[in-house]
Amino acid sequence: MNNTVDSLDLRQRNDFVTSFIEVVDKEAAAVKQVSAVDPGAISRACELVMKCGGRVICTGMGKSGHIARKIAATLSSTGTPAHFVHPGEASHGDLGMIQPGDILLALSNSGETKELADLLTYAARRSIPMIAITKRADSALARHAQVVFLLPDMPEACSIHMAPTTSTTCSLVIGDALAVAVMRARGFQREDFLGFHPGGKLGAQLLTVEQLMHKGAELPVLAPSASMEEAIIEMTSKGFGIAAVVDRDNRLVAVVTDGDLRRNIRNILDKSVSEIVNYAPKSITPAALASEALGLMNALRVNALCVVGDSMELVGLIHLHDCLRAEVA
Repeated sequence: MNNTVDSLDLRQRNDFVTSFIEVVDKEAAAVKQVSAVDPGAISRACELVMKCGGRVICTGMGKSGHIARKIAATLSSTGTPAHFVHPGEASHGDLGMIQPGDILLALSNSGETKELADLLTYAARRSIPMIAITKRADSALARHAQVVFLLPDMPEACSIHMAPTTSTTCSLVIGDALAVAVMRARGFQREDFLGFHPGGKLGAQLLTVEQLMHKGAELPVLAPSASMEEAIIEMTSKGFGIAAVVDRDNRLVAVVTDGDLRRNIRNILDKSVSEIVNYAPKSITPAALASEALGLMNALRVNALCVVGDSMELVGLIHLHDCLRAEVA
């Protein structure tokens, strides 16, 4: 095997492209067949996961093990406790990680992976239910399992039909579909997902306005009858460049901004707040995504938005800098 390529002619470049597209097409065709899986297997597998009082133990050897790790991670992040157990390590003490109440999700293309033998025996002795993902219905893995997802009977997409490609892609699709079906059945919502993803860009994208907004004594609030002197003092002390004008029931009726002050600077202290305010203020709800608030602020070219409840009552204020500090984009 020669890994050195000094130069590539046009034919070789075209061969790369052809090979690449062939693999994609082969795997796509195999994935399409996954939807023809036995509906009864889907229902039984989802029911097993839903009723599981412990964790879903995902396992597999080699490339199947890598897919099993990813399935465990997807299940865990969507409301189903799961973890990966390496078949080889299981035979040397890690079987103790599997307890009554757990279920086993085992991946093996052939269904005869020898490293799985101790796991299968352990699960059978302790009546631990098993879901299998395999190509062979007559394999040891399939015989031990309560539910079997049979992989499409299609060759691997590599040129020698041996490297796990088609089979691992289909296994991953089955795992994803199982996780999402159970996620939907549990009523798992965006807020639940955020609870498992507090860090990084994903967590920031799922933050809500309520999680970032200022409230209570931090809010710059004025009555419609307030003087301009009161408005300037309130806006300066709170430092948001905006003040909410509310009625007696704390409903938002208008806003006054630094821009309004500048535009009316001539004899400003002789004017009242009601003379310069914007009576059509844009606002947002607490449940909205912070990214939505940021988009609205950018579109309106403003630095802050009032946050209101169902009856337009003022409940908070979100500033552009709040979104930037939280790395919302």
